[in-house]
Amino acid sequence: MTLQYSAKNLPKQIFINNEYVDSKSPKKLTLHNPKNGELLADDVPLAGEQDVDAAVDAADKAFPAWKKMSANQRRGILNKFADLIEQNAEGIAQLSRISLGAPAAFGAFEIGLCAEVFRYNAGFIDKFGGESWPQEDGFLKIVRNEPLGVTAGIVPWNGPIGTIGLKAAPALATGNCFILKPSEKTPFSSLALGTLIKEAGFPPGVFQILSGDGSTGALIASHMRIRKVSFTGSIATGKKIQEMAAKSNLKRVTLELGGKSPAVVFDDCNLDNAVTWTANAITANTGQVCFAASRVYVQEGIYEAFIEKYKQAMKDKTKEIGDPDETTTNIGPLVDEAQFKRVQGFIERGQQGGGTLAVGGKRIGTSGYYLEPTVFTDVDPTSEIHCEEIFGPVSVVKSFKTEEEIMQLANNTNFGLMAGVFTQDINKALRVASDFDSGMVGVNCVSLMFTMTPFGGSKESGLGRECGVHALRAFTEPKTIMINMNY
Repeated sequence: MTLQYSAKNLPKQIFINNEYVDSKSPKKLTLHNPKNGELLADDVPLAGEQDVDAAVDAADKAFPAWKKMSANQRRGILNKFADLIEQNAEGIAQLSRISLGAPAAFGAFEIGLCAEVFRYNAGFIDKFGGESWPQEDGFLKIVRNEPLGVTAGIVPWNGPIGTIGLKAAPALATGNCFILKPSEKTPFSSLALGTLIKEAGFPPGVFQILSGDGSTGALIASHMRIRKVSFTGSIATGKKIQEMAAKSNLKRVTLELGGKSPAVVFDDCNLDNAVTWTANAITANTGQVCFAASRVYVQEGIYEAFIEKYKQAMKDKTKEIGDPDETTTNIGPLVDEAQFKRVQGFIERGQQGGGTLAVGGKRIGTSGYYLEPTVFTDVDPTSEIHCEEIFGPVSVVKSFKTEEEIMQLANNTNFGLMAGVFTQDINKALRVASDFDSGMVGVNCVSLMFTMTPFGGSKESGLGRECGVHALRAFTEPKTIMINMNY
């Protein structure tokens, strides 16, 4: 099966009960190409209440049979879907690229991630065991991991395909039905998957797709028959989703939210390694990454050497910016005009607030939403640019003297997603890694993830974890069965 969609033939129907159908809602989404601002479409469906209800009805009907399907059958379907994702990688990547602006290398990464996560979770289908306790007290106790029923995933625009795997794969592997709601900024690659869902053998109603905006997400979060929603996005929206989930049917919630991740660079580090990781971390996907290392703290003994190399690395990154459709491009534009103006606003206010613009900060060209990688120094630690998530290629660099001083500053935030420590002293590395108030920590690396280890943050960076066995637990409910052995 080869997807027949292209930039001139975009998918513009929602996918319910294994069929592409027109949305019942008359409202539409409008999208532009971030590389030049040109109109892509103004007639993309915005799913409304009737559409959400129809998807839930279909999922409700499909759930009993999908839950009872043999492990071999379900595993085969998930693995075939992973194969189809890879076989259609180029077409899927193009559909993401035209509205996201991410270059081919990023598209290949996230499509590979999506396929791999489906295979990983498929392999768990007959290995996600429960528990049992012996019957010396007269009762045999068994704990089963039961699927929740109808579940949903609201995925972000900055990783429109990769995050589908993180949410849909564990949901489907554990016997749930799943409704996908892509971002209003990047719906096309998700909508195109309906063809592959059907080809892979998913029964009608098991895996469905509803394009829409925040109003669609609100309908999902507050729906009385959806038992779980997994959301990736902003803290503000995550709080609204948690509130709607609680006020409706107390549905389970996983929230993967924002970050302002610190990288702490000590005097005894490998300097070139620290520069490479921190520069790559803030420019990958044009800085539109939740766990980007946007706060870089450098011990004073190597600060001058570090900042010169770091500034040069960021200047070199500017040479990698270009048309995302060109295979030589590594960094594309920001996703749209709204995000471009948001990042520009942070840069302008950062300069007005007394920070030193060390490199970058300017628009590239006059067409599209391209921006130079940007570094601020001498920033006030209470300033907006130091404290708030920017979600663009903008970092702040600050020197420090002692470990105690920098750990207090690094943890003085409402975020807690990612952190990094750079040192060749293993004792110091483990001590600092333990002291970080963060869900993930890199030692001599930063801003990365693995499919088998828990992904997520502390504090306002979210609730719950994705990836590994933790994702399977998030889509199941433990059921205790007690058997009287003495009747």
